Amino acid sequence: MQTIILDTETHTLNGLPIEIAYAPIEINEGKLTLDKSKLFDQLYQVGPPISYAAMAVHHILESDLENQPHYKTFKLPETTTYIIGHNIDYDIAAIARCGVDVSNIKPICTLALARKTWPDAEAHNISALIYMISQGSSKARELLKGAHRADADIILTANILMHIVYHLNIQDIEELYRVSEEARIPTTINFGKYKGTAIAELPKDYIQWLLRQDELDVYLRKALEGAF
Repeated sequence: MQTIILDTETHTLNGLPIEIAYAPIEINEGKLTLDKSKLFDQLYQVGPPISYAAMAVHHILESDLENQPHYKTFKLPETTTYIIGHNIDYDIAAIARCGVDVSNIKPICTLALARKTWPDAEAHNISALIYMISQGSSKARELLKGAHRADADIILTANILMHIVYHLNIQDIEELYRVSEEARIPTTINFGKYKGTAIAELPKDYIQWLLRQDELDVYLRKALEGAF
């Protein structure tokens, strides 16, 4: 089994990946190690033009993609089992558009884990968490100058994950996966007329109606099923 931290940048929101980066990590007896020497970072051509809104986030230009391989050439490393990332579902969906089979991947979401670890944090995006962890240091500012590019976000996510592992006393990858899955199950509903209501307090007929919806989020479904 192999565990990687992975990040993508896309040509538009929920679009095709124009940059993919990943690096292998290990967690043994509560200690996290990331092998920077094996960090993979590649730009890709996708065909459709990069939206200006996306460009404003990652600063990748059309000229950067000249002579780069087509995004469909991307392959995950063999034996990859766990993929870690901040809002990891976005990145897994992006590599799935490359034709990668992600059906057996175990996703680990550092966004969900950060919300569990620091529930009272002002914000849980990568930049805010790095500043919070470092207590607003100048070193954090230097680290964040490359934020929103996939290779830089790999290192920043690993930094956040190291603190999560420490705070939650995580001993290995499988335990991290289990805690991530638990952290992703919502406790309140975040849409509709009952927005902000604890799932345990939702009317039973509304829960039953939600459970009949085909495109219901899998983690919300777990929460609703547990409310009976």
